Amino acid sequence: MTSEVALARPGGRSAPAARDSGAPSRRIEVEPHNCFACGTLNAHGLHLELHTEADRCWTRLTLSDRFEGWEGIAHGGILAAILDEVMAWALVDHDLWGLTARMSVDFRRPVRVGQPILAEGWVSSVARRGRLIDTAGRIVDATSGELLATADARYIGATEGRKRELKARYRFRVVDERPGDGERPDDGERPDDEPDAPVSVDPPEATA
Repeated sequence: MTSEVALARPGGRSAPAARDSGAPSRRIEVEPHNCFACGTLNAHGLHLELHTEADRCWTRLTLSDRFEGWEGIAHGGILAAILDEVMAWALVDHDLWGLTARMSVDFRRPVRVGQPILAEGWVSSVARRGRLIDTAGRIVDATSGELLATADARYIGATEGRKRELKARYRFRVVDERPGDGERPDDGERPDDEPDAPVSVDPPEATA
């Protein structure tokens, strides 16, 4: 028999705004490594700066034309990688690490190169004592809050021993940010009929 814990989302079906929670923002720090999404050693990577707040992971960035697909439009695979990253790192607020088992993305609007965006991911349910973790995520325009992409994903949770290995290998830590550091933009109002934002993320185990 499998037990499953669904994590409540304040405010109904749409994702709660972390900035509304009053929770302080914290920054995820790891040793330099080659992850395409968050590694500082990968010269061709995204170099995402990741933050946690109110049980979610978020990052803000502006994609340059080197991540272009069609002219002027960010490649969908890059957006999927960003979603996978914020979803995967959302696990750590629940002391979970894992590998992406599946991921589904809906591209709602084109993301233009040079357009400031905000990506966030959160854990929606945990089953089998942390071995099956479902997540959701989305990308919005960082200025207007317009919904650009949504995703959902399932991760296979790491064992306790593997978690200890990964934390030690990457010297994982979460540090409090000073006021104004990594300030999260106002991502706009969320319509009542907005569907659950599905998300996929390469779990820290895969991305770090």
